[in-house]
Parts: sequence; structure tokens; C-alpha cells
Amino acid sequence: MARVVVDVMLKPEILDPQGQAIMGALPTLGFSGVAAVRQGKRFEVDLEGEADDAALDRVRALAEQLLANPVIEDFTVRLDG
Repeated sequence: MARVVVDVMLKPEILDPQGQAIMGALPTLGFSGVAAVRQGKRFEVDLEGEADDAALDRVRALAEQLLANPVIEDFTVRLDG
């Protein structure tokens, strides 16, 4: 069994209200020195069998069609471990 990780983030030009809310809370919590925060999503996909190129291509298609909105989000696909 192989685990593939899909990380989804808003494109840099898209406003991130959750990231801004986190930035606003940091000083109240005593954190300083943080220049920016962007919030994203992580998906772990466990595959049956090995993660060959064809399996990774299927996960990329899954991410593009279901896990991410390609209009406003970018994603990366990688093997875990």
C-alpha cells in the first residue's frame, strides 16, 4: 500500500480570509515575527498496490476533478515517506 499526499492551496493572487484571520490573532496570542499566513488543505490518499506513474496520474486527475478548484487553487501530489 502506498500513501499519496495532495496539498491544495489558494493561488497567490486569491484573497485568503482565513489566513488573514490567523494573522490577526497571532499578536493576541503572543506570536511575533510572522510575515504572512496562508491556509490550505491536505488530503492523504491510500492506494492499493504501488504508487507507479499511472497511479500518481490517477491521483492528479482526482485532485483536479474533486479535491481542488483549479480556477482558484493550485495543488501538488507527492508520495508520503
